[in-house]
Amino acid sequence: MSSTSGSAEGLHPTLYGDSTASVHIGETRIRAHDAITAPVIFSATYTFADTNALIDFQEGRVFREEYGRYGNPTVRAAEAKLAALEVGAESDDVAALLCSCGMNAVTTVLLAMLPAGSHLVITDDCYRRTRQFVRTMLARLGVQHTVVSACDYAGIEEAVQPETRLIVSESPTNPYLRVLDLERVVAIAQRRKVKTLIDATFATPYNIRPLNYGIDLVIHSATKYLGGHNDVLAGVVVGGAPIIAALREAQAMLGGICDPHSAYLLLRGLKTLALRMERQNANGFAVARFLSEHPRIKRVHYPGLPDHPDHTVAAAQMRGWGGVVSFEFDGDIHATSRFIDRLRLPYIGPSLGGVESLVEQPALMSYYELTSEERLAVGICDNLVRLSCGVEDTDDLIADLAQALESA
Repeated sequence: MSSTSGSAEGLHPTLYGDSTASVHIGETRIRAHDAITAPVIFSATYTFADTNALIDFQEGRVFREEYGRYGNPTVRAAEAKLAALEVGAESDDVAALLCSCGMNAVTTVLLAMLPAGSHLVITDDCYRRTRQFVRTMLARLGVQHTVVSACDYAGIEEAVQPETRLIVSESPTNPYLRVLDLERVVAIAQRRKVKTLIDATFATPYNIRPLNYGIDLVIHSATKYLGGHNDVLAGVVVGGAPIIAALREAQAMLGGICDPHSAYLLLRGLKTLALRMERQNANGFAVARFLSEHPRIKRVHYPGLPDHPDHTVAAAQMRGWGGVVSFEFDGDIHATSRFIDRLRLPYIGPSLGGVESLVEQPALMSYYELTSEERLAVGICDNLVRLSCGVEDTDDLIADLAQALESA
C-alpha cells in the first residue's frame, strides 16, 4: 500500500500509511477532558465572557465559535480530517465544508458559484438529482447548461462558452462507472479559465484524490463510503481554503449545515476508511470478474476490467477500483427482479458504500416513474443492476450471486 504524508498536531511530520492516516491525520492530540474521541458539542449558541472578548472575536484576534449555523467544534474536527485525507496531508491551503447531505453539498456549490446569466457544462452519466437540479432549479434562476457525454473531452471543450463558470462531473460516474482523465479536464479548464468540480463519492480519497490533479473542488456524499455504516447523512466539499471560505459564507445563508452528532458518526466511520476500502475494493473486483464470466450476465461495467472503456485511465489514476459493480442481466425487467429477489446477502436499497452490501435495479428504484422508452433515453436499461459490495467475505458474496444466477 502506498504511503500518504501528514501529521497530527504534536507529532513530528512523517509519512503515514493509509490506515494510520485514517485514524490520526487532521486531528489534535489533546482534546477536552483528555478524551480520545472528539467531543460531541451540542450547542446552538456560544457565549462571551465580556464585551472585549466579543470585540476580539469580531476583529479576528480570536478564532472560536459564535452560533451553531456558522460552525461547531465537532463539525470543525470532521472538516479538518476530511481536508487532510483528500490530499493525503495536513495543509493550511486546503479546507473542507461539511454539509447536511451530499446533495446539499452540490446545491450549495452551484448556487454560490453560478449567478444568473452564467453557464455550466455537466456530463450525462451523473447522479440524477444533480442533473435534475441543474435542469430545473438552476434554469429558473437563469443559469444555462450543456450536457456532454462522460469522457468526451472534445465535447467538453466545445461546450465551454464565454459565460461558462464551471465544469461538473463525477469520477467514477453513477451508474456506469466512467472514469475521467482528470489531467485532460484540468487542461481544458485552465485553457478556458473555468473552475472544475468532481463528485468523487464512488472513489473516496482512498482511491483517488482529484485535488492533486488540479481539480478545484471535490464533493463527496459522506453518507456513503466516508461514513460507511448507513447511519449518517452528510456531504462535504473540499478545495482551496479561499474558495471554501466563500462557500462557508453561502452556507451561513442557505443553512445546510451538518449537525454535531452526524459529524461525530462521520469521524468514527473515517477511522476505518482505509480498512473498509481495502475489503470493498477487493470484493468489487472479485465480483466483477465473476460476473463478467457468467453466461447469464450480458455486460459488466467496472473500471477494473480490461474491457471497460476507461480501464487505462483508471489504472493510472486510481489506487483501487471501488466496491460498486453495475451489470446487465440477461433477461427483461421481470427476470432481473426475480434474480435480485433470490439474493440472500445484499439488501435491496438505494444507497452504497456501507459495510452491508446493497443492490438495486435502477429502473425500479430511481427511475420507476419513467416508461421503459424514457429510461432508455437517459441511458438506463430495464435489466441494469447496481451492486454495492460491502465488507462481507468475498467467497460468500460470490456464492450468493452464483446461487441466484443459477435459479433465476
